[in-house]
Amino acid sequence: MSTTTADAPTAPAVLTREDRCDRCGAQAFVRATLGGSDGTALHFCGHHFRAHELKLVAAGATILDERHRIDERA
Repeated sequence: MSTTTADAPTAPAVLTREDRCDRCGAQAFVRATLGGSDGTALHFCGHHFRAHELKLVAAGATILDERHRIDERA
């Protein structure tokens, strides 16, 4: 008997308006991935990322930080 496993989907390189903060539901501008590229991805608004940034970095999370886009319109 053989089994086939599908590759885990990779996260897009940029965050979109549809990505939401896992804490409050606001638009997410930061994605923190724990456990490597196929690990758990957490999305944060700027406020909640600042609140948890030190712990995420200490845990070795890979951070995609797009807070520079907060004031962009489009």
